[in-house]
Amino acid sequence: MYTANELLFPYDVIPSLLELRGNEWQQLIERVTALDECHEETLALMLAMIRLNGCMACETDSFRAMRGCKACAHQTLRRHKGEDSDLIHEFDVALGDIRTYSQDNPDADIIIALEDVL
Repeated sequence: MYTANELLFPYDVIPSLLELRGNEWQQLIERVTALDECHEETLALMLAMIRLNGCMACETDSFRAMRGCKACAHQTLRRHKGEDSDLIHEFDVALGDIRTYSQDNPDADIIIALEDVL
């Protein structure tokens, strides 16, 4: 009856988001898919999707949860009225939040982008 659901947006759903939007979105998903699960950009995309999907308010017995995280994310991206640039902006905001968290919590084992370290 219930699908296998995560508590928050799952990492393994990211590749399925590739063809749901335009070129700018596809480039982001291709880049993030190639990164480690603990990379700051991967975490930022997951955080952005958590915010877009409303994962924090999702209940295990809700219709959304019963359909599964993948179906919910696909529906959210298909229904999004804004441009890809709006989604990229949400990603950038989330990336800033992840970087702030990483600086405040150095033991969190978040992989920082190499070009930002140099």
